Amino acid sequence: MNKVSRTITGITMISLGLALTIISFFKLIFLLIYGLPVLIIGLFILFNKNEDKIEEIKVKGGRK
Repeated sequence: MNKVSRTITGITMISLGLALTIISFFKLIFLLIYGLPVLIIGLFILFNKNEDKIEEIKVKGGRK
């Protein structure tokens, strides 16, 4: 996932998670079950920088 799509997805999920969490305090408490995980996953997606690193393939031996 590149930086632009990671940013869009992260901000969208954080917004949705915050909205569900705020609504759960005033109206429906069961929405907290959905709001907090969406918020945490959105933060993880937004701040995960190690996903774009590509590891080099280490080959033992040679071609046969």
